[in-house]
Amino acid sequence: MFYHASPTGQIDVLRPAVSGHGTPLVYLSAKPENCLVYLSNAVERFCRAQGIALEGRLRTWASYGFSPEGKLILEEYYPYALRETYAGVGGYLYAVADAPQAAPLPDIPFAFGSPQAVRVTGSTPVPDALAALLAAEKRGKIKIRRFCTQSAEKRRWIAQTVRAELHAYGEETQYAAFLLAKFPFLRTAEENPGRQARKDEEAFS
Repeated sequence: MFYHASPTGQIDVLRPAVSGHGTPLVYLSAKPENCLVYLSNAVERFCRAQGIALEGRLRTWASYGFSPEGKLILEEYYPYALRETYAGVGGYLYAVADAPQAAPLPDIPFAFGSPQAVRVTGSTPVPDALAALLAAEKRGKIKIRRFCTQSAEKRRWIAQTVRAELHAYGEETQYAAFLLAKFPFLRTAEENPGRQARKDEEAFS
């Protein structure tokens, strides 16, 4: 059995779409709990809340990885990220019994991609994505690493990573606005490069 999560209801057929891999695929997982993270995009939700026009393709904020055993680890890279991204977001978890063209995705455990459309064989409403994620954490199906538990070393890595993201994608208005809002030291770095920027980064880390 395969699974796919979407904020859109009443889907009978899942059709290929372009994601980070650059190839049109139907993205599926053998682990239903791993699909929950896709019910909300932090960048899109921020833009909607701030009244920023959603133009073009939005970049996806994906702060998660996997344990050596393939368990999903969802991480907060800034305070209250989990709540801000998923609280109050509803959606659906779709089941797919047969996906003959689905092939494993090498960089995501238990994930598969199908170049052909697949028929949905069942669906389960998800009234609140945050509640569903917390329930999956309680059952030991996923791990959530909250910002307050991140080590100083990890916070430094986050700071360096988002600085590189802003440098690389700063021309994307929506994404830049999101980064500058969630990581204030980036704005300071733009306005006062040098020692003050380093001090702000040290405070974050």
